[in-house]
Amino acid sequence: MNETLGLLETFGLTPTLAAIDAMEKSGDVRVAQCELNDLGGVATKVFGPTAAVETALDRGRAAAAQLGGRPVTAIIHRPDDRAWQAIDSPRQYNPLIEQDVVFFPSYEPVPATAKELPMTNEASLALGFIETQGFTAVFEAIDTACKAGNVQVLGKEKLGGGYVAVIIQGDLAAVTAAIEAGKAKVEGLGKLIAAHVLARPSPAVLALLPK
Repeated sequence: MNETLGLLETFGLTPTLAAIDAMEKSGDVRVAQCELNDLGGVATKVFGPTAAVETALDRGRAAAAQLGGRPVTAIIHRPDDRAWQAIDSPRQYNPLIEQDVVFFPSYEPVPATAKELPMTNEASLALGFIETQGFTAVFEAIDTACKAGNVQVLGKEKLGGGYVAVIIQGDLAAVTAAIEAGKAKVEGLGKLIAAHVLARPSPAVLALLPK
């Protein structure tokens, strides 16, 4: 393999997707896969020219750190073919959390459910994330968020360690209002891992969303 491999491991789905958004928008890199561990951590693997990977990891690390993701990064130049057998992970299903633990980008221009929101178009599309440790907190938060704005729930992801993330989409103003309202409901019900809004998310983020 002639390309440079960049690794970014962070805690929480929200910091991970914020990092991926920052990395892809930084330049010529592509996301190969994301792999979950059992404690709420996500390892993201990106490829590209060395300089582009270095810049992307810097941007991704800063974005994840801003959301409390405790990021760790590394660069591997031209990974050895034998090592690649361990680095590259096949699709895996974890019956304990009832979902895949290795994610591959599935590229589509915009998630199909975006068509259900007439006020939303590609230019104004925003994603919102509420991630907690504990179900009660995230359920209360997402109900409040949906009541606060014209948003659509895209899905729920469990990362292990009690981490649960719910993802919404809609117009930027609606998503921002919804996330702010939902975030306020978490206190006393569970631990807030992250609450975040991504305006005009990158193709890789859209491609990794639950279908």
